[in-house]
Amino acid sequence: MTIIENLKAWGANTEMGIKRCANSEALYLRLVNMVPKNDGFEKLEAAIAGNNLEDAFQAAHGLKGILSNLELSPLLNPIYEITELLRNKTNMDYSDLMKKIKDEKVKFDKIVLGNN
Repeated sequence: MTIIENLKAWGANTEMGIKRCANSEALYLRLVNMVPKNDGFEKLEAAIAGNNLEDAFQAAHGLKGILSNLELSPLLNPIYEITELLRNKTNMDYSDLMKKIKDEKVKFDKIVLGNN
């Protein structure tokens, strides 16, 4: 299976993602391949661990923009949820959401990095 097929099977809306990339599958894949290297995930995790809700919000908000443009829904959904909680400075235990994010990131990385 190709990366596109694997992303679809994972739950990504690759058709819409490609459409947002000027209908260029090559551009879409180039951008998708940049996601595993994005330091926003580490920044989010560190900010959450340090209870720095403002920095956590900034990291989550940046990730939300990238993931939504690429239509990477399984990873976007928990990022969207945490972004909105952080936007409202909700003081809570974020460990369940962070686990969801990490679990989906592992699946995503396996799809993308496993095929390079």
